[in-house]
Amino acid sequence: MDDALLILNAGSSSLKFAVYRVGAEERLAAVYRGIVEEIGAAARMRIGLAPHAAERIDAPVAAADHAAAMRVLLDWLKPRLDGRSLRAAGHRVVHGGADYAAPVRIDAEVLARLERLVPIDPLHQPHGLAGIRVLIEARPDLPQIACFDTAFHRTLPDLAQRFALPRELHDAGVRRYGFHGLSYEYVASALPGHLGELAEGRVIVAHLGNGASLCAMRNRRSVETTMSFTPLDGLPMGTRCGAIDPAVPLYLMRERGMDLAAVSELLHKHSGLLGLSGESSDMRRLLESGTPAAQAAVAHFAYHAARAVGSLATALGGLDALVFTAGIGEHAAPVRARICGHLAWLGLALDDEANMAHGPRISRAHSAVSAWVVPTDEERVIARHTYALGAASPR
Repeated sequence: MDDALLILNAGSSSLKFAVYRVGAEERLAAVYRGIVEEIGAAARMRIGLAPHAAERIDAPVAAADHAAAMRVLLDWLKPRLDGRSLRAAGHRVVHGGADYAAPVRIDAEVLARLERLVPIDPLHQPHGLAGIRVLIEARPDLPQIACFDTAFHRTLPDLAQRFALPRELHDAGVRRYGFHGLSYEYVASALPGHLGELAEGRVIVAHLGNGASLCAMRNRRSVETTMSFTPLDGLPMGTRCGAIDPAVPLYLMRERGMDLAAVSELLHKHSGLLGLSGESSDMRRLLESGTPAAQAAVAHFAYHAARAVGSLATALGGLDALVFTAGIGEHAAPVRARICGHLAWLGLALDDEANMAHGPRISRAHSAVSAWVVPTDEERVIARHTYALGAASPR
């Protein structure tokens, strides 16, 4: 019987996972996909998201935090390996800092270095590390691989990495890192199958979901991106503000009496689409809503995404293709249409029928800039790295 890999992707309030059957790398196949979502008092486990999965679950679970969610998952998984042994576990770790430009096998030193990055990303980093610790306790012999959202952007030129701050701060790690790298890595691997020779040209990939960013690629390598020191920067997102005048937090603290915790809560959890609309952080609900505030939130999101495309096109010296991915990018045709409408000046001509059908190509044949929808698969990227670093060698 084949062995298995456990792939983990911890979000701010969820734990996505996948179980892959292992033969050889080219035969990695997802057996289960699922999620423990709304971690806390209302936690639920949903399993059976892989195609043709025999078992489907949607039920409440006792998961007050990410560590508890990990224990629930391990308890569920144990009797369902069907004779397979768990060969390795792979984790999405949002921040690798300046230390890690590639996936790495986790040991005590790696874990300590990642812990030091928690102040940079308190929204994601602690949750990813919690799952790692639970697995170390439950299976100390199990190889664990950390795959970093920042690693794909280590190819950014120095000019793009630096803030206009004293050089000693850059040397201390205050720099532009970029995120969503696992998603961009997957899309970059899929581009030749869609774009052909254009895949090596000037391409902007728009990862638009509850978290949102853009990445400018040349030769399928990152040369610029919208997120920077933390995942708070760049585009407006579900609950995050995106780029903001750095004096605004100072004003809120000085004139409105808000402390550091309150400002962080505002910028991370009560801004973005939720703050703009006053209704929801979910783009699907906003598109269904007829209220002026919801419509204004959608328009704001599309405008700033298009404006960022213009900025990244400057970094690339032009644009050959625009690629949409992630939840909004893959499924929200009206949002794609709004963004592409702002970019008609680039010569992008949208094919409305293809856009409503979600592509893969959504631009007209004569369009000077082609537009595409390419689904992402972060878990498969993590599985590939986990297989290579933790499972490929004979035991």
